[in-house]
Amino acid sequence: MATKRRGMLIKNVSDAPLTIVLTSRALEMTAGEEILVTAAEVRDPILRDHMQRRTIAIVRPSTDEENEGLLARLADAD
Repeated sequence: MATKRRGMLIKNVSDAPLTIVLTSRALEMTAGEEILVTAAEVRDPILRDHMQRRTIAIVRPSTDEENEGLLARLADAD
C-alpha cells in the first residue's frame, strides 16, 4: 500500500531574508521563519536545491489539518 505524501514545515536557517521561487508560488521568508509547503512543493527542484545548500531545513511533516488548511488557502489565492 502506497504511503500518502505529506507537506512539510520548513525553516529559513540563513541569517538573511530568503525568496524561493517555486513552480507553484514564491516563498518570502524572513530569517528564522517557518512556513508550510505542500507535498508537491517538497519535490520541487528549486526547494530541494535550497535544502542541499542548507539555506532551509525541514522542521517536520505537516499534519493533515495543516495540509488541508494550506491547500484551502492556496486555492483561495488563485
